[in-house]
Amino acid sequence: MASAHVPAFGVLEGVKVVYSAVEIAAPSAAAMMAEWGADVVWLENTRTGDSMRDTVNVKELERRNQRSVALNPFTDEGREVLLSLIADADIFVESSKGPTYARRGITDELLWERNPDLVIVHVSGFGQYGVPERINRAAYDLTVQAYSGYLAQNGTPDQPMAASPYVGDYFTSLMVTSSALAALHKARATGEGESIDVAMYEVLLRIGSYYLMDYLNDGTTYPRPGARHPNLCAIGEYRTADGFIGLCVYGVKQNKYLLERIGLGELWGTDEYPADTSALWADGPKAALIEEKLDEFCLTQKSLELENEFSDVGIAANAVLEFDQLLAEEHLAQREAIVQWERLDGTPVTGVGIFPKFTQHPGRIWRPMPSLGMDTDAVLAEAGWTPEAIAALADNGTIRRG
Repeated sequence: MASAHVPAFGVLEGVKVVYSAVEIAAPSAAAMMAEWGADVVWLENTRTGDSMRDTVNVKELERRNQRSVALNPFTDEGREVLLSLIADADIFVESSKGPTYARRGITDELLWERNPDLVIVHVSGFGQYGVPERINRAAYDLTVQAYSGYLAQNGTPDQPMAASPYVGDYFTSLMVTSSALAALHKARATGEGESIDVAMYEVLLRIGSYYLMDYLNDGTTYPRPGARHPNLCAIGEYRTADGFIGLCVYGVKQNKYLLERIGLGELWGTDEYPADTSALWADGPKAALIEEKLDEFCLTQKSLELENEFSDVGIAANAVLEFDQLLAEEHLAQREAIVQWERLDGTPVTGVGIFPKFTQHPGRIWRPMPSLGMDTDAVLAEAGWTPEAIAALADNGTIRRG
């Protein structure tokens, strides 16, 4: 159950999440659950805390609505504190190199002894089992993108390029959230806990499977497309007279309009491009000519004007917005996509609002990022520790008080 210190709101009201992780993948999952009403207890190391604290602004977004406990869980006393914190928790998330927690004596079985229906999520680069040299390696967004084959699909023919910013981490955070809540649904129905092994490389393997499937089944590989689609014309990023536009031209009506608009209307209805052509394939008979003419055409157009023209005829198109243009969008304002709240010191901070939009039980921002160990005393007291015991834990370095 959520403590009295956490306001009651959202679809996850009454859910308690404890997590021990740094930076992005696992903490971002906890952050979303905190925004949806869960009581999220953030376990930080007692020395410097989460390395996310070294950032200037993003930490305020990624750690709002959370309670900080500074704890070393890998001592006898620290292990007992951790067990007391998960005793009434619904979800425990940890992120480390492979089976670090199990090697240090904190096994799933030990956690279930204290809380049989606990959902445990292990987040790592390469998983909890497999080739030892692989699972025990350090893993970051870039290196996991490289290992998974995802990175090799992005960039130019001459140079693979990682997708940014940190898509491997953020994709993984969505998988952590969804798998944890799916397991919680089952645990509440059966009274039996679950252990989830989330390997970042497998998340990206799944994300990158659209083209991997063609290779696995047909041996087909596609070149890195750069700013274009690997196997379709008129899909990609195009330079305009004043910027760039993203185009996804697909469909019979859309293809006919495009060819006529760029001066190739005579191709429509021919044997090469019959009147029911829904896809302009990159290996088509006039693919190079279509791309050449589309490039030339876009250079004569302004991004927003072309976006509006193409959108009116059913072509998916959008000007590539820079940050200043994004903030000027009335649509974002009406949906409260960008909001302002206060840091712990009372100064304002601006960032992304709550998403998705829950109609009946909306999320909210009720608290800024806490200071390191700010909630250690309160959270341990809720777990049954006396003031004297808390003071003793602080004296021997097991915890750090805020």
